[in-house]
Amino acid sequence: MARVSPSALAVPHSRIREIADIAMAMRGEVFRLYFGESNLPTPAFIQEAAQKAMADGYTYYTENAGLPSTREAIARYYGKRHGVALDAGSEIVVTSSGVQALQVGMRCVLDPGDEAIVLTPAWQNQMSIPRMCNAETRMVRLALAGGRYQVDFDTLDAAITPRTRLLVYTSPSNPLGWVATVAEQARLLEVARRHGLWLLADEVYERLWYPEEGGLGEPVGSILKLCAREDSVLVVQSFSKSYAMTGWRVGWLVARRDLADRAAKLNEFIISCAPSFAQRAAESALEHGEAAIREMLGLYRGNRDFCLRALRGMQGVTVPDADGAFYLFPRIEGLKDSFEFCKRLLRETGVGLAPGVAFGEGGEGCVRVCYAVERAVLERAMERLAGFIGRGGN
Repeated sequence: MARVSPSALAVPHSRIREIADIAMAMRGEVFRLYFGESNLPTPAFIQEAAQKAMADGYTYYTENAGLPSTREAIARYYGKRHGVALDAGSEIVVTSSGVQALQVGMRCVLDPGDEAIVLTPAWQNQMSIPRMCNAETRMVRLALAGGRYQVDFDTLDAAITPRTRLLVYTSPSNPLGWVATVAEQARLLEVARRHGLWLLADEVYERLWYPEEGGLGEPVGSILKLCAREDSVLVVQSFSKSYAMTGWRVGWLVARRDLADRAAKLNEFIISCAPSFAQRAAESALEHGEAAIREMLGLYRGNRDFCLRALRGMQGVTVPDADGAFYLFPRIEGLKDSFEFCKRLLRETGVGLAPGVAFGEGGEGCVRVCYAVERAVLERAMERLAGFIGRGGN
């Protein structure tokens, strides 16, 4: 009997999806805080742009790298928001989601037997995609010191081997809400240069940032601001989080010209191209979305502050500050099996959280809360979570 390939079997199922599958089969009230997804609708002007694009005939294949107009809109965005000049024709590839940008980017730099280092806790896809390339994933934990996560550069240097080809980090972080400082970005770039590694920066949450003093709506500084054209750097981006477009599946990759060229060619064998009408809608998001982003961030920041107060009032729960994204990652005293905890919490209270074990080393003992929902949902979910923990649910 023919068998499923060992390399496919080596890729673990998403523990977040396992929780979601249980939740989706449940009847009754469920608070769905497990996915990294806002329950806000895609802004009407983006929907209208897609409808117009379809009426205008944008229902066919596009270039593998994406519509020229979409890449030009992305280039204008970097120029305006980051002061970074990009060549739309050679350094930007439109993808069908941020995860597909990760997929094609990693396939361009990893061969069987290579190693990728991922700073964790991190989104499980970053650790599983290298395995789909028959490469290995090594995890280096972010260190918690003084209430803030930071990169442990000594441990990072020690983890690099002759087989290491790729270093991956996410800022703002899923699941931590940690935001890398400019100094940390510069040191990560220096490590990559010194060891001859590709540096992949997942910047999908760059617009979801809550600076202490003003600036709400300004993006976190991109690693591209520190790079030279010849640097071995990939930036992964998506329209999903900043524009409430998770179901639209449009993202992009910025990379050195040789890698971007190869990524565009590989797109042919993965998705061919992102949907043409969705690309046109994405252009509208970039060009007209600033007011919607600011409104969204006001809601998220208030939700974050509410959840921080609620969680810190629960017995045995500690949670660091989170400067970005729309997650909190509380640690629960005595929790040894976060997956079983989340299953029981879901079945007994209807509160769906993501288990910390899904996010790699440093994640066990924690749960991830996505607070990108209505306040009324969070209020009831936090009340039920507090009661569950108070009853010894961990």
